Amino acid sequence: MVSDFYKEKSIQLFQGFKLWKDSKTNTMIVAEKQTFYKAIGSEVEVFNQVNQLKLPLLLKGPTGSGKSRFVEFMADQLHKKLITVSCHEETSSTDLIGRFIIKGAETVWIDGPLAIAVKNGFILYLDEIAEARPDVIVAIHSLTDHRRELFIDKLGETIKAHPDFLLVASFNPGYQKGFKELKPSTRQRFVALSFDYPEPKVEVEILMKETEVEKDIAQKLVNIATKIRNLTELGLTETVSTRLLVDAAKLINNGLSKRLSVHVAVVEPLTDEPETLEALKDLCDLMI
Repeated sequence: MVSDFYKEKSIQLFQGFKLWKDSKTNTMIVAEKQTFYKAIGSEVEVFNQVNQLKLPLLLKGPTGSGKSRFVEFMADQLHKKLITVSCHEETSSTDLIGRFIIKGAETVWIDGPLAIAVKNGFILYLDEIAEARPDVIVAIHSLTDHRRELFIDKLGETIKAHPDFLLVASFNPGYQKGFKELKPSTRQRFVALSFDYPEPKVEVEILMKETEVEKDIAQKLVNIATKIRNLTELGLTETVSTRLLVDAAKLINNGLSKRLSVHVAVVEPLTDEPETLEALKDLCDLMI
């Protein structure tokens, strides 16, 4: 991570890398490669506004539609540290807030990712928040309203959020039903942005930028994705994401045959049903 000193200096982009100028030595320091993200709406403007106002943000959209990449991109643009937590059915408030551990002959408290972000003014991204246990939602409630504070019950302490702290969460409303659905009372604590797969022309551009794949191959991959996304009669739980297309393009660029790349990176992750697999593979073989 580049120090705060360099963040105050001029920034240039060179072949996708960030260069930070040290005016004292007149040298350029190469930082991490810049996260690529292609905006398809007003999401960048909205994020900048919620960051200024410190409003919690909820990203809604299907798997692989760019939600996580967008948060990484915005953290990069704003020069803010990002902590990402991938939530699942075992994720509890203790995992987020912190816990006591035995260290030698004493018991010490270890902050969890939520407490660290709150204290230090980082962006905390709760990916697929609806998958987490209900106590996680309860734990973040006081951070999503005017209080902006975190209560640590095990310590009996209340921590006021750092002025730069920002809470971002995401979930996929397409498949999460019943106990995995976010309650309206929770949704209404967030400013919300909807994500979807990009238009074909934009998706081709993303594949080319991400993987350096040739345009005709990128176009064929996007055509395959568009076709499968429209096959609603197959009853797929998830459809072809941009992420899967990126994986296929990378495999093709690395020398794996085009058809096999599509089979293993696009078709196989979608279903385990033999007949559906065979039908999708036949379809893809005709298109690439």
